[in-house]
Amino acid sequence: NTSYTLPFSHRRDISRLALNPNGTVLLSVDEDGRAILCHLPQRLALYHFSFKAPISALAFSPSGRYFAVGVGRLVEVWHAPAIPNSVLDGGLEFAPFVRHHVHAGHHDAVQRLEWSGDSRFFLSSSEDLTVRMWGLDTQEGFMPTTLGGHKEAVVGAWFSGDQEAIYTVSQDGALFHWHFASVSDSAHLPDDFTGNDNVKTWWGIAQRHYFFQNNAKLSCAAYHVSSSLFVAGFSNGLFSLYKLPDFHMIQTLSISQQELSDVAINQSGEWLALGAAKLGQLLVWDWQSESYILKQQGHADALNDLVYSREGNSIVTAADDGKVKVWDIQSGFCIVTFTEHSSGVTACKFALKGNVLFTASLDGSVRAWDLVRYRNFRTFSAPTRLSFSSLAVDPGGDVVCAGSLDSFNIYIWSVQTGQLLDQLAGHEGPVSSLAFTPSGGALVSGSWDHTVRIWNVFDRTPTTEALQLQANITDIAVRPDSKQIAVSTLDGQLTFWSLAEGTQSASLDGRRDVSGGRKSSDRRTAANAAGTKIFSCLSYSADGTCIIAGGNSKYLCLYDVVTGGLLKKYTISVNLSLQGTQAYLNSRALTEAGPAGLLDDKSEPSFNEDRRVPGARRGDLSSTRTQPEVRVTAVAFSPAGRAFCAASTEGLLVYSLDHDLHFDPFELDINITRSNTLKAVNDGLYLRALIMGFRLNENFLLKRVFETIPLMEVTFLAKQLPTVYLARLIRFVAQTTDVSPHLERNLRWIEALLNTHGHYLKTNMPAISQDLRVAQKAIKTIQADLARIADENVHLLDYVLSGPTRKLD
Repeated sequence: NTSYTLPFSHRRDISRLALNPNGTVLLSVDEDGRAILCHLPQRLALYHFSFKAPISALAFSPSGRYFAVGVGRLVEVWHAPAIPNSVLDGGLEFAPFVRHHVHAGHHDAVQRLEWSGDSRFFLSSSEDLTVRMWGLDTQEGFMPTTLGGHKEAVVGAWFSGDQEAIYTVSQDGALFHWHFASVSDSAHLPDDFTGNDNVKTWWGIAQRHYFFQNNAKLSCAAYHVSSSLFVAGFSNGLFSLYKLPDFHMIQTLSISQQELSDVAINQSGEWLALGAAKLGQLLVWDWQSESYILKQQGHADALNDLVYSREGNSIVTAADDGKVKVWDIQSGFCIVTFTEHSSGVTACKFALKGNVLFTASLDGSVRAWDLVRYRNFRTFSAPTRLSFSSLAVDPGGDVVCAGSLDSFNIYIWSVQTGQLLDQLAGHEGPVSSLAFTPSGGALVSGSWDHTVRIWNVFDRTPTTEALQLQANITDIAVRPDSKQIAVSTLDGQLTFWSLAEGTQSASLDGRRDVSGGRKSSDRRTAANAAGTKIFSCLSYSADGTCIIAGGNSKYLCLYDVVTGGLLKKYTISVNLSLQGTQAYLNSRALTEAGPAGLLDDKSEPSFNEDRRVPGARRGDLSSTRTQPEVRVTAVAFSPAGRAFCAASTEGLLVYSLDHDLHFDPFELDINITRSNTLKAVNDGLYLRALIMGFRLNENFLLKRVFETIPLMEVTFLAKQLPTVYLARLIRFVAQTTDVSPHLERNLRWIEALLNTHGHYLKTNMPAISQDLRVAQKAIKTIQADLARIADENVHLLDYVLSGPTRKLD
């Protein structure tokens, strides 16, 4: 399982997603109704479009030629854009969005849209307690039908496989089975069958079923037509699986402590995907084997700190929800979660030796974690109740230090014994930041008393040296060579100090660089707002030439340490749903009750607080909601220096110089044949011939091309080889060593590939580790064979060398 981020973004939170039936086109719509059409396999944005109103429902037709959207009370049907190589008639269309029909009739917002199997009809479920059936085109004898009878908002409606039945479900847990009948069939219907006696055919309720979940409401549902499986998700985190039309319960499982937001069934009907928005939870459940296929959950609260592992293949994050998560960079998934802390986790640090992680929390504890066995093996605490906010670990991993905003002292523990060794007193304000020098000779601490202190904690009598600044210290960073520290203060200044001399070497004013946007409640302009003009986190690059800084704004600033110049300014988010992303505010959004963005005029906050009258368009204007503010709480460079990550309001962001999406120019060539491959070899186009051989996947052709390449061209070809074929070539060379007599050729190729693509192989180790093990086994086999031959012939060589020599005239 892997994940990736598409290289484009909306200006507000995404509200609806839809895939066309063949999975090539993705349509995403944000809260303002602005849509982006993208080609999913190539991750390209094809078209931008605005529906000019918020969208509440979105669905592609099974034929892929149309899609329907719910725009408030209206239902709009649009022609779906065709793409090259699609199965649709007509080929490529140059007008991507063409409206086909607009249907009106609902008295409240449309909640869900579902199409029939033949794409001729579709159902719209609304908050006005009704379901309406519409036809795609005008058909003889068909009239739009309204299905009523529910007592609460309808969550969804679906056609059966033969389209002779319709299933509707509402928030109160009522599932209605509707059947299409005529006058001649009325004698065979049950007594409670309801319908219209004035027409010859009608839709009537054949059966009523109810989910009994005490006080829980039904929040989402899905129906799989071919297998007649029905999944219902509830507000208490429980889901149930039923077989229709018998309403036979197959499974019931509680997977979350919060409301389930959405549920979907894959095409084969074997896997169920469930999501809980409040917890950031995503689950894929195999209901037949009763096992998880995928189980992921993000942090439910703000991120506070992050750190790279020593190898650089994982990132650890700490958040206010009390959890510590380890993320795999290659796949983008969380591989382990630690939940032992009972309050927010404020800091996390790795020891340079061993796979040991340390975390500090507001619950008054510092914990040490073994990342091999994934367990907490040591817990440190202070004599008095404190909430720790900063943390530092010496490079040897023998001593751990923590500072608190409640106390002015620094606490030092022994990792081996867990005992409190010392309390460093000297600061006259709360300790905001701690850091050990990479050489391990000193501890650097920053405080709100406008000083930075350098402690020699390993001396018999700890000594300290104070560096005076002009404002409160927000963060400190130590250069990897242990010769310089960078200090950020509350006045927006970034200063650099020499550790050996204790003097300031440089400074820069970052207030203009980091100054962000304006909040909707601000009375001042963005240029005059003081809260966004500070750096709250710093990190040196691996070589110490650059420093990255972030704060309470939407910008990350990368500076050159020597010149102090701004190298690059990264915008972490353009999401207008966050506070602080706009430079200017629209005065029309200011109402008598306050900023329009903070008024809760959308819907009820939860199922238990629904006090709205059905059909009412607005909620209570006196109720407000809060919007999160954009900010960066932590930054860190990778050990290799080719990537850095940032903890922000949007989540964990990773910026890298390496691109995961590799382009293969030969995939577009249709003239890849055996004869053209041999012709390329004869013409001396060895790289083209080698890649064409991989595309044809013929071993004898690959072997012929491989053995034809001159040894002097090996290094050059290894540099020019696309990384797409790197793993396949390594495996091919390794497998060839068992049957080929060309030992030098094989070793030359392996050496050239490892020297040229060493960094790529290291960063993508999980994906190509099996191929590298095959190469390692082949090298060991060659070494053993050569050693055996040398041992067998050593006496013969000694005999030849010790024989009489004849002097030549």
